[in-house]
Amino acid sequence: MTHLQDIAPLEELKAQAKRLREKLDHAGTALSHSEALELVAHQHGVKDWNTLHAMAGNRMRLRVGDRVSGHYLGQPFTAEIRGLTLLGDGAHRRVTLHFDAPVDVVRFDSFSALRQRVTGEVGWDGRSTRHTSDGEPQLVVRPA
Repeated sequence: MTHLQDIAPLEELKAQAKRLREKLDHAGTALSHSEALELVAHQHGVKDWNTLHAMAGNRMRLRVGDRVSGHYLGQPFTAEIRGLTLLGDGAHRRVTLHFDAPVDVVRFDSFSALRQRVTGEVGWDGRSTRHTSDGEPQLVVRPA
């Protein structure tokens, strides 16, 4: 079964069903929209569209230009999304952030390395799968 954090938002699931229906139509297989939705649900390992719809209903929606806040390498930030790409696995997005104020990405007192724009990968829950040495996600993004 698909894990909740790996499920795309409803808009993307519906777009998947539309692409599936169009592809099968070009191959000579007629399919109704509801049948395509059911097939997408099965591809995600759930019994039907209603179940998938309920699971996906609370996914975080991010768009280019959105204001967000969160943590990058343990440092708090507020930022604007400058780029957003759905990755091939469908469970992650590459997000480019422009911080309102530069973030120091070094934890040593003797020097600093300030970053104002970073790119990272986050799941539909807004958390990166990569972690810092202390086990925290490298990037956590949430709507501001």
